[in-house]
Amino acid sequence: MEKVVKVLSRAVPLSNEDIDTDQIIPARFLKATSREGFGENLFRDWRYNADNSPKESFVLNNATYEGSVLVAGKNFGCGSSREHAAWSLYDYGFRVVVSSFFADIFKGNALNNGLLPVQVSEDFLQELMETVKLRPDTEVEVDLVNQSISFNEFEESFEVNSYKKECLINGYDDIDYLVSIKNEIEAFEKQAITI
Repeated sequence: MEKVVKVLSRAVPLSNEDIDTDQIIPARFLKATSREGFGENLFRDWRYNADNSPKESFVLNNATYEGSVLVAGKNFGCGSSREHAAWSLYDYGFRVVVSSFFADIFKGNALNNGLLPVQVSEDFLQELMETVKLRPDTEVEVDLVNQSISFNEFEESFEVNSYKKECLINGYDDIDYLVSIKNEIEAFEKQAITI
């Protein structure tokens, strides 16, 4: 996985609330087992008409908005537990999703796949959403080390699991993390054998 330490990027505003995993990546696209290629079908039914032509009204089809930060309405990632939702967001190019609430399973899947879910207050989210809509060139800074998110004069802290924070900062998945502490594990095993 890519390391996530600090992200400085423009943002894409998607103000819909209660975005579920089937809206993020429809079930008919879940046949693949590798993580690549899911980005092209991210928000497929919202992005494209039945004839596969882009819907001009959808934010991902609007060249005004770009960046690796998605700013979404509250209760993002609800619904089924499909890990493919995190895969599709990551494959599309997002590295951070900002919302005032995330479904627990989605949050875990995101953290396991290099995507940082940043939960902020409702007031902060609304201020960020409106600012990005009015001034698309606004840059958002997400500092994982200090667990802060800021734009213009606004700043807020966010919580993140300390283990997952270490994994994201180092670009580790769970196996990479275990390999990184191999010497400690071996020393513990030796100690356990002699007891």
